[in-house]
Amino acid sequence: MQRPWLAHYPDGVPQEIGPLPHESLAGLLEAAFRAHGERPAFRFMGAVMTYGELDRASARFAGHLQSIGLSPGDRVALMMPNVFQYPVALAGVLRAGMVVVNTNPLYTPRELAHQLKDSGARAIVILENMAATLQGCRAEVPVEHIVVTGVGDMLPGLKGHLVNFVLRHVKKAVPTYSLPGSVRWRTALKTAPGFRPAPRKAEEPAVLQYTGGTTGVAKGAVLTNRNIVANVIQSELWHQPALDLIPKGEQPVTVCALPLYHIFGFTVNMMLSLHTGGCNILIPNPRDLPALLKELKRNRFHLFPAVNTLFGAIARHEDAKTVDWSHLKLSVGGGMAVQRATADLWKSVTGCSICEGYGLSETSPVASANPVLSRDYSGTIGLPLPSTEIAILDDDGHPVAFGERGEVAIRGPQVMQGYWQRPDETARVFTSDGFFRSGDIGVMDERGWVTIVDRKKDMINVSGFNVYPNEVEDVATRMPGVAEAAAVGVPDETSGEAVKLFVVRSDAKVDEAAVKAWCRENLTGYKRPRDVEFRDELPKTNVGKVLRRALRS
Repeated sequence: MQRPWLAHYPDGVPQEIGPLPHESLAGLLEAAFRAHGERPAFRFMGAVMTYGELDRASARFAGHLQSIGLSPGDRVALMMPNVFQYPVALAGVLRAGMVVVNTNPLYTPRELAHQLKDSGARAIVILENMAATLQGCRAEVPVEHIVVTGVGDMLPGLKGHLVNFVLRHVKKAVPTYSLPGSVRWRTALKTAPGFRPAPRKAEEPAVLQYTGGTTGVAKGAVLTNRNIVANVIQSELWHQPALDLIPKGEQPVTVCALPLYHIFGFTVNMMLSLHTGGCNILIPNPRDLPALLKELKRNRFHLFPAVNTLFGAIARHEDAKTVDWSHLKLSVGGGMAVQRATADLWKSVTGCSICEGYGLSETSPVASANPVLSRDYSGTIGLPLPSTEIAILDDDGHPVAFGERGEVAIRGPQVMQGYWQRPDETARVFTSDGFFRSGDIGVMDERGWVTIVDRKKDMINVSGFNVYPNEVEDVATRMPGVAEAAAVGVPDETSGEAVKLFVVRSDAKVDEAAVKAWCRENLTGYKRPRDVEFRDELPKTNVGKVLRRALRS
């Protein structure tokens, strides 16, 4: 195929990534531990975790997993926000040869039950703030081993105990729960024997990253060791011109406001930073803008990956002008489209342009990006990364001409192995020559720049998180008094899009407040409808399929 983008690569960025330096993510981590020793790896609430401390703690956790009878290939769910325990648990799972199941801490019991059952996770590490959610579905999930942790469990001494005490008893942020047989985090690490290294092959699964894919049922994208290591190297090569701007000898510092359980934060923040010997500033709650900005004021930082909504919220906050932005070399926008108004405002406040990229859970995630030294907003998703091909296909799978619309399809070493135990779904999204069909509609110009113009699927993008109408509709129609429902995305100034739900009632007493309360019990925040509109009937095709496009328009 033609690859016109190669002629427009930034100076020094190679066309191909070459042989990978590590067979597995565990190998990448081991190399980082050896190379960077007592360098800071993560900062959290004023405390520091060095590479050496991460090495020792994750080895103990790997030993714990092996001591309770888990084997290489077993799935272990991690349900935590950005706290020290997340990278420790992650590294422990990988070093023990097991598979990480990234789990959103805001899930409801229904959502959590689906993911744990579908993945077959034998163990879970969960923050105690969310333990009541697990209790709510405990009887129906296959999890045998539970490790419960508190926010302060890896903070030093008295400070850690005070943080846990305040959250439990003062702020009441830890609901009462009962999980018989669970083990506390500190106990697991304290009593763990030495672990036995469990090497994994490049093509073996490392992470199950749950997504709706191109349909509404949440399914696990199987990301192999090779997929994620390749995307780390691709991202490193693409970011290098910006990394070269950091003064020699100065450790790269990245603001980690993206959740680590999201594939964007997982790869671009955590794994890339560990590979390059950098340090991540962990932000547990990016919605708390005063706390986030306070953290930025006390640190020097160089890299800031985020989504459009967060860039905009920070730039509009009055305290943004009190932050020292002079060391910021690269702002990476992904997860959702970056809006021109946000890009212009961010640049005016920080002096740093937003480099927009594009990817999906199924591509580990980065598939394309704008050159990192670009000074102006382009409105495009840039060029395919090294060793990556993007094709624009018609409905029959044939490439279209430059400038014509078609489905964005991606082929490269970062593209997933498939969906976990769903061969039919996997076959549906791959072409015969190995391109992953994204479901997004795009245009490629004659230079190889790609612009997203529409979507083929009905997915709704709320602040970078995918919401699939089928799931929202399924929840709504389980409500007594609701006969039919259809969910669509509508524009929202804050989140890019919001969910609007159209409802046909079988009981006239059902009102908007009742529908929203029902959804609040069964859906995590970003999936809940902002608006509810009642209709006598929904527009449908002649075979009875709801016409969501008609509702959107």
